[in-house]
Amino acid sequence: MSYSRRKFLQQTGIMGSAMLLSRNELFASGSKLKNFGLQLWTVKEDMGKDAKDTLKQVSSFGYTQIESFEGAKGMFWGMSPADFKKYMDDLGMKIISSHCNIDKDFEKKAADAASIGMKYLICPWKGPQKSIDAFKKIAEDFNTKGEICKKNGIRFAYHNHGYSFAALEGQMPQDVMMDNTNADTVDYEMDIYWVVTGGADPIKYLEKYKNRFRLCHVKDRAKNADPKNQDASCIAGEGSIDFPKILEVAKKKGMEYYIIEQEKFTDSTPLKSAQADAKYMQMVKL
Repeated sequence: MSYSRRKFLQQTGIMGSAMLLSRNELFASGSKLKNFGLQLWTVKEDMGKDAKDTLKQVSSFGYTQIESFEGAKGMFWGMSPADFKKYMDDLGMKIISSHCNIDKDFEKKAADAASIGMKYLICPWKGPQKSIDAFKKIAEDFNTKGEICKKNGIRFAYHNHGYSFAALEGQMPQDVMMDNTNADTVDYEMDIYWVVTGGADPIKYLEKYKNRFRLCHVKDRAKNADPKNQDASCIAGEGSIDFPKILEVAKKKGMEYYIIEQEKFTDSTPLKSAQADAKYMQMVKL
């Protein structure tokens, strides 16, 4: 594009419209995604200051679902499970899932989650291990947690990071965990950013483990980011991850919940980024 044409487009605002059109065209087929969520870690500082006001703003952006995490005030941010649900109902949102410490009071957490209709409790982190046997033991624990969740009428899942895609003793830890967990009780939440950052292919994993990945984090990776840079998330649709292609496959392979998460905010605030992420999700057609 010539400088003169670029300047004209900038001055008339056509460039912005053209960019928006091109992003819309990425999702030109399928039906509009009716429900999508936000992992509250994205706006964790705001939640810590004023959870109710933050949730109100999140609702105004178009999110209909949220995924919580267990912070200092618990999964329900100082409210009882019933009060939290009522507030979410008033905002027109549902709490679908929560990340939590699965090594403490897990049975109570499962009961609390079930009491308000949540679908999942999720282990967010186990960290790199020294041996494949350690990952097998983690899988055994996941099976135990899955049975506890099943008893309460909900499900258990594990959220990946990049470390599970680093080969260890000639095996892939992610595969070891998935191959050694009960598909009837243990699901997985694919953090697409961390699959890519870990050097793996999200589509290949979706195809290999059909119906195992039931939730996903739609988290983009900045264009031209150093491959070694672990902290390169950006606003969805502005990065390098091919979400139209990945999410189309994900739906066919059993994906049910699409949850925005962003952890780095270069030129924006977390709330403004969450709003921009929501605008992207409103263009998704699957």
